[in-house]
Amino acid sequence: MIDVRAPIESQTGALPFATNLPLMTDDERHQVGICYKEQGQKEAIALGHELVCGSSKEARVDAWRTFFVTAPTAVLYCARGGLRSQLSQQWLDDVGISCPRVEGGYKSLRQFMLQYLADSCETQSFALLSGMTGTGKTDIIKTLATSVDLEGAANHKGSSFGRPLDEQPAQIDFENQIILDLMQVQHKYPGRRIILEDESRNIGGRHILQPLTIAMAESPMAVIELPFEERIDKLWQEYVVERYQQTMAYHSENGEQAFADYLVDSLLRVQKRLGGQRTKKILSLMEGAIKHQHNDQFASHRGWLEAITADYYDPMYLYQLDKRKQRIAFRGNHQDVIQWLHEKQ
Repeated sequence: MIDVRAPIESQTGALPFATNLPLMTDDERHQVGICYKEQGQKEAIALGHELVCGSSKEARVDAWRTFFVTAPTAVLYCARGGLRSQLSQQWLDDVGISCPRVEGGYKSLRQFMLQYLADSCETQSFALLSGMTGTGKTDIIKTLATSVDLEGAANHKGSSFGRPLDEQPAQIDFENQIILDLMQVQHKYPGRRIILEDESRNIGGRHILQPLTIAMAESPMAVIELPFEERIDKLWQEYVVERYQQTMAYHSENGEQAFADYLVDSLLRVQKRLGGQRTKKILSLMEGAIKHQHNDQFASHRGWLEAITADYYDPMYLYQLDKRKQRIAFRGNHQDVIQWLHEKQ
């Protein structure tokens, strides 16, 4: 799809398979908007043609035409299916390209998707994959054909230490991705149960839409059980070794400091729940590990990981799980849980 809205509009919410090739720049759109409010539609249209003409018009039509080389069945949309998409469609027609447009624009697409989610959550059966921190829930989710990866859509691993190096998507983009992933699974596997990771309503700074939150709260759960040491191995690899490598690759300068800041900041984000004394104890272990990490190949980081897992993550998870114990349908190791999920499809 070709999104002909201005860049600022696309950045606040778009479809993941759409490419933003705007009819007007942000500044041009701003000028036309002011003109529309002060002088009316006719004058605004005239100003739009004045701003986008000659070489600027040719450049934008060329961008659309180039896009059609690789996507000849593309469809275009603007905000509400009005003048911008009509004009873009006409300019493409002038150069011999027939391109359909979405009536109602992005607004209608968005309304359809939200209604689809609401309707689907009333009829679709789900199962939640649960387990303590470090049980590798996301690893299993990614292998299941009938799953929707909520953390993947949020670009966040769901814990204080799971923040991405880059940014999370806009809230609307997060929602759109989940709905489209849901559509895709339902299209490929109609009638099958969809597997979701057991998440709270918030994944980092992104919020799961209410219809899906309600459906998840009523779904059966499969709980992965792994020994404590295996979970620490997983967390150490993910939150320390891999994160350090990613940080050094991402930051051309000051990577060491960025990694240290990430660890300390992640800990301090849960300080209120941890309490002052436990935070002080874990911070001391963490700062010592950071200091000696290149002397012991990061092994000392296991100390603070064990402490925060045993003192914070495990008790919190067990407390929350106890309140939902009536929904637990199965418990087992990775292979047993995967087999159960397949059998219950």
